[in-house]
Amino acid sequence: MPRIILTGGNEGIGFYMTSQFLKDGHMVAVLDLKLGHLTALKEKYNDSLLLFECDVSNPQTIIQSVDDTVCAFGGIDYAIHNACKCLFTGLEDTTDDDYKSVFNVNYHGAINLTRAVLPTMKKQAGGRIFYTSSGVCVMGFVNISAYASSKGALETLAKCMNIEYQNTGITFHLIHPPLTKTTSAKPLPVPEEFKADPQKVGIGIAKNIHKKRFIICHSFAQRLQTRMAYLFSLKLGKFMSKMTGQYSKK
Repeated sequence: MPRIILTGGNEGIGFYMTSQFLKDGHMVAVLDLKLGHLTALKEKYNDSLLLFECDVSNPQTIIQSVDDTVCAFGGIDYAIHNACKCLFTGLEDTTDDDYKSVFNVNYHGAINLTRAVLPTMKKQAGGRIFYTSSGVCVMGFVNISAYASSKGALETLAKCMNIEYQNTGITFHLIHPPLTKTTSAKPLPVPEEFKADPQKVGIGIAKNIHKKRFIICHSFAQRLQTRMAYLFSLKLGKFMSKMTGQYSKK
């Protein structure tokens, strides 16, 4: 059974991924700023679940959490960077500090996790590293450039790392969830019925994460939607932004 370390697992998609991993018999370590929602899981799966209060933008806290996980589990097979920060502001209202804060969590958090787990995975001669991406980084979207560009950077990072580590047994992957009913997506002026259920998405990703695909989705329908986003990126981005704008005026 894979030994998994996951950032951003206290709520939303990450929480349900964690829950399903544990149900499937995996050992899981969760890194997050807050851990309160995981209390019940810890009580049920005490020996299989490690919890670390951790700021992913701080490399030292990640290194310590990874070291403690390796000591407890004997290694790490999957590392998943799911923690994220999202701002819903236009370019002129987004400061340099805003961009830095988003990139520190979304992009540099992924770098920090990757650097921390690589020595263990290289020693094991294998492992899988996943970055949670987003459709908005493929299509573009209005008033979300900090978040979307940080996710776009993750997509490029995953491709580069696959080439850089192609002879090590370590592979890099993207997770592409749909627009989901999460805390980070709540400010979007989109009807709730248009957003996916985080439990369904989290469970689906957990079930599909073992597949040898570069892009992991929770369902076949989401795989098709993601392919469409890559094929017709800017057209879809403009269309979705227009539809969102019309809804927000109602």
